[in-house]
Amino acid sequence: TEPAQSQEIPQDSKNLAMLCHLLGLLTNFLGPLILWLVKKDDDAFVDEQGKEALNFQITLVLAYIVGTITSFICVGFILLAVAGIADIVFSIMACVAASKGEHYRYPVAIRLVK
Repeated sequence: TEPAQSQEIPQDSKNLAMLCHLLGLLTNFLGPLILWLVKKDDDAFVDEQGKEALNFQITLVLAYIVGTITSFICVGFILLAVAGIADIVFSIMACVAASKGEHYRYPVAIRLVK
């Protein structure tokens, strides 16, 4: 019943969910956090996608911290590069999915916000 669900999601909800993912790409966790806190009680789709974006961005912050600490032994540079590329690729995939009304889950995310 996925196609039926995607047709029932209003365009405003799709746009706000897409904005959560886009803000994650541009502002790290701060943008998705603010948008999610403002809209989580008004819209179930924005609530779900906002939590996804927020969890992924928090995971990236942790990866950046670990990468920065371990860059002194040269391993961290690889982690920083992989995290940066993953941020761009997965955030774009999430934006596209949200704009279609699809329920996107990041493949690599620590689910801290439930």
